[in-house]
Amino acid sequence: MIILGLTGSIGMGKSTTAAMFAEAGALVWNADAAVHALYAPGGAAVGPVGDAFPGVVVDGAVDRTRLAGVLGRDPAAFGRLEAIVHPLVLAGRLEALAAAGARGVKLAVLDIPLLYETGGDAAVDAVVVVTADADIQRRRVLARPGMTADRLDAILARQLPDAEKRRRADFIVDTGHGLAPARARVEEIVGTVLNPDWMPPRRGLPDGDEPPH
Repeated sequence: MIILGLTGSIGMGKSTTAAMFAEAGALVWNADAAVHALYAPGGAAVGPVGDAFPGVVVDGAVDRTRLAGVLGRDPAAFGRLEAIVHPLVLAGRLEALAAAGARGVKLAVLDIPLLYETGGDAAVDAVVVVTADADIQRRRVLARPGMTADRLDAILARQLPDAEKRRRADFIVDTGHGLAPARARVEEIVGTVLNPDWMPPRRGLPDGDEPPH
């Protein structure tokens, strides 16, 4: 099974691109959806997050608005939250991939916003970065309900710059020119990685080796 990491900064069109991979026959695992499940009633993160951040659990679920308020007041809280959530997300991802492999799935796409920031690029065969011009990105994000320029800047400050993501990418999908070119690029990538002669550029790299860009 080929495993691709799919990432991109906010507003670049990553969710749309993930849907295109699903349409092309890939299994898509979404990190944000996994976190939502962990925060929902009965989710494995509810107890430990509630213990670490009193007051953020309401009716048996993590209230994301309250949690965001805590994180906004205490930047160091991000590290404490990630120490709780990331291992749980990883365990769920490995379980999903094992099940997919057992079903004979040929291509899995891991939709992870902070793929590079969390070191997840080391666990995939190749990375697909979704990008668009900065003015398109900003216009898309600021059109979202409740979004402000200050909030966008704070989000971008936690993400690896788009230029660095593109520099480190194995494949790039530019969504700034419309859906048809982006879909064609996704189909091209799927055809490339499912070719029996394709050599994954990342799997099996020795520790400390720099993957090709």
